[in-house]
Amino acid sequence: MDRDAFAEAVAWTARALPTRPAVPVLAGIRMEVSGDGSALHLSGFDYEVSTRASVDVLSEESGAALVPGRLLAEIVRNLPPGSVHIDTDGAKLRVVGGAARFTLITMPLEDYPSLPGMPGLIGSVSADAFTTAVRQVAPAASRDDTLPMLTGAYLDFTGDSLSVVATDRYRIAVRDLRWNPSDQGVDTAALVPARTLYDTVRGLVNRSDVDIALSSGTPGGGAGLSPGEGMIGFGNGERRTTTRLIDSEFVKYASWFPQEFSARAEVAVGPLAEAVKRVALVADRNTPLRLAFTEGEVLLEAGSGDDAQAVEAIEVSYEGEPLRMAFRPDYLMDGLTAVETDTAYLNFTEQTKPAVFTDVPAEEGENPSFRYLVQPLRVS
Repeated sequence: MDRDAFAEAVAWTARALPTRPAVPVLAGIRMEVSGDGSALHLSGFDYEVSTRASVDVLSEESGAALVPGRLLAEIVRNLPPGSVHIDTDGAKLRVVGGAARFTLITMPLEDYPSLPGMPGLIGSVSADAFTTAVRQVAPAASRDDTLPMLTGAYLDFTGDSLSVVATDRYRIAVRDLRWNPSDQGVDTAALVPARTLYDTVRGLVNRSDVDIALSSGTPGGGAGLSPGEGMIGFGNGERRTTTRLIDSEFVKYASWFPQEFSARAEVAVGPLAEAVKRVALVADRNTPLRLAFTEGEVLLEAGSGDDAQAVEAIEVSYEGEPLRMAFRPDYLMDGLTAVETDTAYLNFTEQTKPAVFTDVPAEEGENPSFRYLVQPLRVS
């Protein structure tokens, strides 16, 4: 088989393998040559997430083996370019690439669990658009596993509109995009572990669509769906992944966003992001980075008193009364870097109320495709 194609398929499959598996076989990748010897099917499973990929091969016979997945991924990634040859000899599997030869000890194939099947297809979405949406939204999800609901990315399917949402209570990111539902009357939702969803889109083939499959017992689902153990699946080319859903209701996020604003700023994303990076050098995650908006300028400050201090001013277009606000530097950067356009629009109500970043001007009664709401810090 080709080294590059094999390395990509193994990396996709291995990404979901547990670092500390409950049983040793869950650290393995199952490799199976198809009956006609034209394809090698790879699979991984940890009882929560399953991954499957295929790669074209030339083989004289069919067969299967279970090998340590992460080790295989490291080996294949470091093989020289060209062809990779694999064969088995009893409990050993040999991997040969160029002059490099590796021998792995296989794991008991009979102990490996059966992978779950894909749920029912509900529609498809552009891989490129879906990848962008998840990358914009996922950083806003919480990392605190004691609140499982907040560690998820909420997928809201309504007609031909798909919303991807995440929050950690202090900020919330929303991206709306078009998708192709199998049923135009679809009205359902799924709460997907954000980390799993982010890892999934990292390996998508952007030249093809992503098929989305959802079980009928979706937790927190829409009309006609009862709470229960749900599952979602994503198919992209020769790659498949499934994951269990988070069994919890998501927050009513729509009411969080202000309908009117008293001040607005139009800023170039690049210069502001670079300024935030520089000024934040004297601040830690919980130290506020202060922004003072006046006509034509925003002044960034961090540090005070006997601490290290930094000040920088950049040009902006600002409408409204002079305003001073403070944010966590990393929250501010996440919002700026998530904006896909060269210009970001910052919308304000009051000094102590959340600010909303958008990729286009936020007109009254209309929602931009991307919105990032962030709660300011209180400072004297």
